[in-house]
Amino acid sequence: MSTARTLVISPNWIGDAVMAQPLLQMLARRHPGRPIDVLAPPSVAPVWRAMAEVDSVLETPFKHGPLQLKERWKYARVLRARGYQDAYVLPNTLKYALIPWLAGIPVRVGYKGEMRYGLLNVMHHDTAPPRPMVPFYAALAQAPQAPPRTDVPRPRLRVGEEQIAAACARAGIARDRALVVFAPGAEFGAAKRWPTGHFAALAVAIVEANPDAQVALLGSPKDKDVCDEIVAHARPQAVFNLAGATRLDEAVALIARADAVVSNDSGLLHIASALNRPVIALYGPTDPDHAPPFSDIARSLSLRLACAPCRQRECPLGHHDCMQKMDSGMVWQALRPMLPGGCRT
Repeated sequence: MSTARTLVISPNWIGDAVMAQPLLQMLARRHPGRPIDVLAPPSVAPVWRAMAEVDSVLETPFKHGPLQLKERWKYARVLRARGYQDAYVLPNTLKYALIPWLAGIPVRVGYKGEMRYGLLNVMHHDTAPPRPMVPFYAALAQAPQAPPRTDVPRPRLRVGEEQIAAACARAGIARDRALVVFAPGAEFGAAKRWPTGHFAALAVAIVEANPDAQVALLGSPKDKDVCDEIVAHARPQAVFNLAGATRLDEAVALIARADAVVSNDSGLLHIASALNRPVIALYGPTDPDHAPPFSDIARSLSLRLACAPCRQRECPLGHHDCMQKMDSGMVWQALRPMLPGGCRT
């Protein structure tokens, strides 16, 4: 290929991929017209396909865990033929830094990570304390010693009306009735999950206030049991458990249709934010200032207890007060003003 291209190597987490999107906006401004490709795990690839700045999404053929040096060398030969001028390595691992080095990409940018001297030739270092995730990734668009920018754009995704209509039809979601999306899961661990009973009580409050409202529960197959519990406690017929029943691109489209989203600190929260949907973000063991939503209408709820943020997968004290004591009434009070007086069309 004769045209110079940029390669971005994706993080493995959906939320991190969304929060890296402003980096692409900044790269597109720096090199107008230069195609940007993203190398991403299949589980994250649909998020990158919803970004206007991305030309092509290449799905990683590697298994999780092993180095697979031979396979990486073979794949690097494929990348070499695409004519990349620069590469931005967002994961902090050595094995992902190997790929652009083996591909002979001249400019290889990333954070120091795990022993990556030589593999990267534009080396950034994180600050202490760590920056929030959006400026952390966006800083890679600047020289390593450049002062932090104060005008970093916010993440943004796009979804077409045809995609929204198709996702609603497949999920059985009416287009002429209000839709609230719940994201009750959290890949990081159970400590980040708001209790199922609280989600159920909130669903009941929504449907009682607006009998035409629909509540859709989204998540991965791992979240199906949690969502089943919510449905069992809530019982209104307008609550749909779609966890594991939708592909990620369909979940993105349903979120784009939502009148409001209530979510734990998870990848779906950041998708909702980047789609500029009204958002209630629930924080317990994590810091609401580290990865906040950026929607025009957004509330970050945190009790900010003395023991939080502990950043642990399970509550180290055993009580989970940071989420248990954030009751459904508190969330309903924040959510209710976001909901439409009538139905969204």
